[in-house]
Formats: sequence, C-alpha cells, structure tokens
Amino acid sequence: MSSLRLTLCTGVLVAAALTPTAYAADGGVSVEPAAPAPGTDIALRVTDCPGSTAVAASAAFVADARLTGSGGTLTGETRVRTSLEVGVYAVKVTCGGNVRHTSDLTVGTPATPATPTAHASPVAPVSAGGGGTARLATVDESRTGPGTAHTVTGLVLAGIAAVAVALRSARRSRGTD
Repeated sequence: MSSLRLTLCTGVLVAAALTPTAYAADGGVSVEPAAPAPGTDIALRVTDCPGSTAVAASAAFVADARLTGSGGTLTGETRVRTSLEVGVYAVKVTCGGNVRHTSDLTVGTPATPATPTAHASPVAPVSAGGGGTARLATVDESRTGPGTAHTVTGLVLAGIAAVAVALRSARRSRGTD
C-alpha cells in the first residue's frame, strides 16, 4: 500500500511540474502568478529565445526583467508597480537585440486579507520547556496563599534562628575574655 501511495504522489508531482503556468497566446512567454496584483513579485519564463540573455520590458514593471538561461529557455524576476491600475499591459521580450516576443500581462485586483479567526495573543501558557513551570504560571483561584499555620511556622523558625545566633555570639564573647 505504501508503494501505491508513493507512486500516486510521484505522478501528481510530475504532472504539476510539467504543467505550464500562463503562456501567452502568441507563444513562449509565461508569467507566474498568471494575474498578479499591483506590488506583486512575478517570475517570467520565455522559450524559443536564442542566446543566454534577454530583457523583458513593460510599463507594468518597476524595472525591466533581466532573463538568463540556456537551451532557448530564459527566466527572470521583476515586480509589478504598486501604483498600477487593474488592466492589460504589453510585455516585450528582446532576445539578441530584436523584439522576439510580445505578450499581454493582466494585472488583477489585490486579494483581500482573510479575517483572522485566532486570538491576537496567547490566552494560556505554552508547555514548552522550563521543566514544567508553565502549569505553575496559570492562575488558580482556589489557592489564596499562605495561611495562619504558615505564618506561625515561619515566626517559630525565625525565633529559633535568632536564639541560635544569640547563643553562638555569647559563647564567642566569653571565650575571648
């Protein structure tokens, strides 16, 4: 059963790796993500480009994308301008000094962030090391602190200590006379 599951997972991974992202209709240019929002980093991939370098330029980009690679497949990254409006923008890829590919980039709307469902801060101590001290940090309303018995015991022990110190100092002072 493990080999069947391994085979299925491997097949899914191979299929995902070989699936193109968003190729332009006029061929060879892909953008990941396919419809980026303003301010998003994007990855470009161009096929059928002679040489090992190319430049992808667009009014939608913060800066031209420098594409590098070999075997006709070149890749690079850039960022979509944050002040850009939603729409379609032209992308021109220059390979070997000539504009080899032109494509359209669709800039989408920014995704709205999901409302968090968890608490903004922890509500209980985490049992993470400390020798089990996390459970001691919790507030136990049934415990109120030391009572009368504890107070009396403390006073008796303090009195015994005071008498022992007084006796010892008296013995020392008698021995030096």
